[in-house]
Parts: sequence; structure tokens; C-alpha cells
Amino acid sequence: MAGHKMTKAQKNQAIWGLAFVAPTMIGLIVLNFYPIFYTVYQSFMKTGAFGRGNTFTGLSNYAAVLSPGSDFWMSLGNTFKYALIEVPFSIALALVLAVFLNRKIAFRSGYRTIFFLPMVAAPAAVAMVWRFLYNQEFELLNHLFNTHIAWISDVNTAWIAIGVIGVWSIVGYNMILFISGLQEIPHDYYEAAEIDGATGIRQFFHITIPLLSPTIFFVLQTRLIGALQVFDLIFMVMDKTNQALRSVQSVVYLFYTEAFTYKDRGMGAAIVRCMLVVILVITFILQKSEKKWVFYN
Repeated sequence: MAGHKMTKAQKNQAIWGLAFVAPTMIGLIVLNFYPIFYTVYQSFMKTGAFGRGNTFTGLSNYAAVLSPGSDFWMSLGNTFKYALIEVPFSIALALVLAVFLNRKIAFRSGYRTIFFLPMVAAPAAVAMVWRFLYNQEFELLNHLFNTHIAWISDVNTAWIAIGVIGVWSIVGYNMILFISGLQEIPHDYYEAAEIDGATGIRQFFHITIPLLSPTIFFVLQTRLIGALQVFDLIFMVMDKTNQALRSVQSVVYLFYTEAFTYKDRGMGAAIVRCMLVVILVITFILQKSEKKWVFYN
């Protein structure tokens, strides 16, 4: 009602409401909104010596990033190669594990915990374990498979080796999401399919996959975005002296190098903005394709 004045109790309630939401709002502004706008501002700047001072350079940073033959395109290709390993394989393995571990089997909770453990392990610990496994001096994996492969120092195998670590690290998380989705599917569908004589494989492709498609779409979208931002695995597994580093260097790793090693924050900001556009385009394409294969019951 126009001109209606708040009572003292309503004012107190409003003040307490603002007090409770204020920390979240301040956190969003300081940790999210301000960095976004400041990164856009820095992308048009050239950082001075020792990272001090900014000089306006217009679109020169973007021109350097997007020029043919720049490190950005090579790093973008490396990032897509990593995503092509991590995303489909982690989803497929997690889906198979979820189907088996959704059944009533002995030690089911233990198996779920074991597969989820890599997700809660510290990235540094994960990197140490896999560097030890890939180490050419000890050659644990080479002894296991009776090979002599330089897993992380050969340009032909390094990106595959990094992708394997990514799959191993995230498959348990995807599995838990798929299990939660499977538990929402009514068991009546499977009983009716068994009466009609459908095998387990036919039930999987004609019941499980369609009814689980919303969860699959969510996992696909989030994991693709996460894979395109890969950094920690490369940073901790690959030494800067490793000759295969350029063959696995991701866009985020390139941003780190430009912004924090070479102290060119403007170039780093431009790289991040360009990568953001790539992620937005991919997300837009996924959202447009959602109606064609995702079924909401």
C-alpha cells in the first residue's frame, strides 16, 4: 500500500535480514564481481616493470593472443585434447560403476568410498603419487605393462598421461552423482521390462540412459567446463624443464605463466577473457542441444 510505514518490528526484522545476507553479498562483490570487472579493465592494459603501473594499450593484448601461431591456440588445442580424454572416459566409467554399485552387493558402501577417495585427496598428494608411478627411474608402470615409455616426458604420451590422472581423479565424483540419479528411477520400469523379456543391456540403453539423461547432461556440462580450466594437474606433475610441457600446456597454465611468471597481467587477463568466450560458446551449444536428447520425466 502506498505511503505505508513500517512498524518497529518490521524495521527490526528487515535490519536483521540485511545483517544475515550482508556477509554473502559482500563476499560476492569482493571475491566475484570486482575481480570480473578488474580483469576486463586489465586486459586493455600493459603492466609496467616489476608488475607496477598500467599503460592503456587498447586491443593490442587481444590481437597478440588471437594472432595466428600464438601460444593461445596451441594451449587451446592442448586443453581440448585433455577434455576429450577426461570428459567422455570419466563419464562412461562412472556410469558403469554407478550401475553396478547401485545394486545390492556385499561391501557396497566400501566400494563407493574407495572410488570416491581420489576426490577428497589433496591435489599435491595425487600429483606425488602419479609422478612416482610415471617416474622413469623406478618405472613402476613400465614394469607392470612390460614397456619402456617415457610417460610424462614424451610429447606423444604426456597429454594422455595427464588425461589418465584427470579421469582417475574425477570418476568417483561422477559416480556418486549417477548413483543419486539412478535411485530416482522407479523400479517399476525394470520390472515391466523383465516381464517383456528385455535383457539387462536393453534395459540399460532403453530405460537407464534416457531416464538418467538429465544427470548425464549436468555431469557433461560441469565436467567439460572443469576440464577446460585444468591447471593443477599440469602444474604439479610437469616440471618447467620438461620438454613435453608445451604439448600439454593448457590455457589456464598459459595464463599463469604470462600473469605470474612474466608479470604481464594485461596479457594474462586477455587470455582469460578469450577462454571465457570459448566456454560460453560451448555452454550455449550444449544448452541448445539439451532438448534433443535430455528427457525429463
